[in-house]
Amino acid sequence: MRSAPGGAYTRSPTEASRRSLLVTALAGLSYRASSTVAVRIFILTAAPDRLRIGILQTDSVRPEFVDRHGDYPDMFRTLLTDAAAAAGLQMPEFVDYDVQHGQYPADPAECDGYVITGSRDSVYDPHPWIARLGDYVRELHQQRHKLIGICFGHQLVAHVLGGETDVAAAGWAVGVHSSRLTATPPWLQPSGNGFALLSSHKDQVRRLPADAVLLAENDFCPFAAFTIGDHILALQGHPEFEKPYAAELLALRRELLGPEVYERGMASLEQPIQRVEVGQWMLAFLGWRGEASVPGDEGRA
Repeated sequence: MRSAPGGAYTRSPTEASRRSLLVTALAGLSYRASSTVAVRIFILTAAPDRLRIGILQTDSVRPEFVDRHGDYPDMFRTLLTDAAAAAGLQMPEFVDYDVQHGQYPADPAECDGYVITGSRDSVYDPHPWIARLGDYVRELHQQRHKLIGICFGHQLVAHVLGGETDVAAAGWAVGVHSSRLTATPPWLQPSGNGFALLSSHKDQVRRLPADAVLLAENDFCPFAAFTIGDHILALQGHPEFEKPYAAELLALRRELLGPEVYERGMASLEQPIQRVEVGQWMLAFLGWRGEASVPGDEGRA
């Protein structure tokens, strides 16, 4: 999580301009992992009985991008508060855990559900923090605790629960990718035929866990989304990304991607995305109920 001197949370200008957030730092809440670390809880309303979402942060936005776009937890707070507002729902509460540096809940019951962010690392990299997060995914799965994996999180869930993640044979997926729904669980309303999200990944799931149900597919990524039971949702795309950030990532990786992939990715940014709609699905999956009707996200391009 990011904090200014004295522990005050600093928001990106774009996030600050969208809404006024009530931020409460609970200095007394701590736990012991390898060291004692304070956990900050970001409260968006003062009403009781809010949905509490734990954000398991697995990477940080590059420093030169943070002022314009925020860090990854900021992006998820923006996404899910936008989704709640669009559906007329009470605002959720968020707790950030920097799992890349050993910060975890003392008990899974601290939050109603968890979201694993994206990461520049691969799930098969031999980093101790990835192995530990894999163990935590298994623990949440055994307890049937709500969990949503995004990009790296999607791949990690598959990889540690009996599936397989590897380098994508087709190379980098960038820009807007449209997926077809292959199932319509009760919380996925309105369902339609599919959705479009921003993508940025060179790895993808090659085999699903045995007990997974395919939720969405596309020609580039056959396992674009899946569920396990009623407690795990995994998405390869990035509902938390917005187009200006995606454009900066593409520019940063222009040489790495090559001219054809770069130009195709930039051109795809003209297409509409359904980030808010997918954010509403995420809230409904976590148990936050309400009307959800967002046909597209062209106005937030």
